[in-house]
Amino acid sequence: MVDFFLSYLQNEKRLSPHTVLAYKIDLLQFENFLKIHAPELPIQNAEYNDIRAWIVELSESKIDNRSINRKMASLKAFYKYLIIKKKIELNPTSLLKSLKTSSRLPVYVEEQPMENLFELVDFTNDFEGLRDKLLCELLYGTGIRLSELINIKTLDIDYFDKKIKVLGKGNKYRVLPLHQTLVDLLINYNNVKIQTLGSDTEFLLLTNKFEPLYRVFVQRKIKEFLNQVTTISKKSPHVLRHSFATHLLNRGADLNAIKELLGHANLAATQIYTHNSISQLKEVYKKAHPKA
Repeated sequence: MVDFFLSYLQNEKRLSPHTVLAYKIDLLQFENFLKIHAPELPIQNAEYNDIRAWIVELSESKIDNRSINRKMASLKAFYKYLIIKKKIELNPTSLLKSLKTSSRLPVYVEEQPMENLFELVDFTNDFEGLRDKLLCELLYGTGIRLSELINIKTLDIDYFDKKIKVLGKGNKYRVLPLHQTLVDLLINYNNVKIQTLGSDTEFLLLTNKFEPLYRVFVQRKIKEFLNQVTTISKKSPHVLRHSFATHLLNRGADLNAIKELLGHANLAATQIYTHNSISQLKEVYKKAHPKA
């Protein structure tokens, strides 16, 4: 039933491979728990008390509440699927409630360190150097997710209209603007790539072995370059996405426009960036309020 469910997520719900893998890991972990504590119980016949026992074990293992909530969401989706397919009559997750989580503000890089990244870091002019700079420029210049970056095709770039098409969550495409510096870098990179390989490729960005990018490769690269310009604790591709949104908001961009650029389904997901802009709000307050 787990295999049927994963196939349903991939082929009918059209979820990304990364998301499907996350569901798979969560469900396999629960299955392994059942094999230890209830060896004869198949996952589709698990009851509320079995699921609650697993959640307690996760919590006692000091697993972060956000991670536990995600695992609960995976189980809820799985048992909802079983209800729809009439494999079970009662949903064992119907009484589950999400655990409390503390609100975390997005980690971002200040504007000056970002300028230093592109002006002071020594990116070479060969294929690898241009590719590395393009990784940083695309993530910060468009705010795209890591999964979206990896899947960019060469034909997704419109150099004339300065825009890029990206495939986001739920297999939904969105079109994003490109600034001129990024367009020039893309042209330069693609020319060097073709000269190096002798032909163009389906995927825009490639590894040193000229294969499609993978997550760990990009994560390692971004951490390497951010280490040179900032001391923030977290250094990841998503930090550049947070920096993109925060800097736009600080410079007066409309929140709804940022929502569309980021590909958020609702405004609530975008509003977390307003908390990061308190310093900017203080400056506006000082200049505008009579008592300030």
